[in-house]
Amino acid sequence: MFMYEKKLQFPVKIKNPDPRAAQIIISQYGGPDGELGASLRYLSQRYTMPTGQLKGLLTDIAVEELGHMEMISAMVYQLTKNLTPEQIKASGFDKYFTDHTLGVYPVAASGLPWRAEYIASKGDPITDLHEDLAAEQKARTTYDNLLRLIDDPDIREPLKFLREREIVHYQRFGEGLQGVVDDMDCRNVYAFNPSYRPGK
Repeated sequence: MFMYEKKLQFPVKIKNPDPRAAQIIISQYGGPDGELGASLRYLSQRYTMPTGQLKGLLTDIAVEELGHMEMISAMVYQLTKNLTPEQIKASGFDKYFTDHTLGVYPVAASGLPWRAEYIASKGDPITDLHEDLAAEQKARTTYDNLLRLIDDPDIREPLKFLREREIVHYQRFGEGLQGVVDDMDCRNVYAFNPSYRPGK
């Protein structure tokens, strides 16, 4: 089903190692609003979407999120590649290093490992699409925060690209939600719709 293109969606070419930046950027890999959770959320939710168009929307965005996860991993790898023990200790990266050496591991900036509860899948298209809209805004906020803390243009440019994609995903999920609401037998999305069938 998936085809792997052997290049990143946006180039990541970081010249200067920076383990401090790696420690916060990694949150977009394995944090509560990161790319790993997003990709698995959308891949899980797609099965119960009522139309092929919505299933396709979630699949498309999920696959793109996998690509974003790859970008974040490349950034963390490049920011920590060839660090000396002195650099590791001085930067505070020693706690992470103790458990994972320089391997890329899904963890939040706070140190909390990735958790399956980050995947929200309720099986109701309105609920799940609202969850997706919120998830994209939370990811956008996290990218905003990273951009406030990081000055290196080699790091900022990929982060700005990823931030822009969160906005596009938010817009696409909004269009998907509007399609579901327009297709309901009652315009009040909070009303019980036992006879809801797509395509009416």
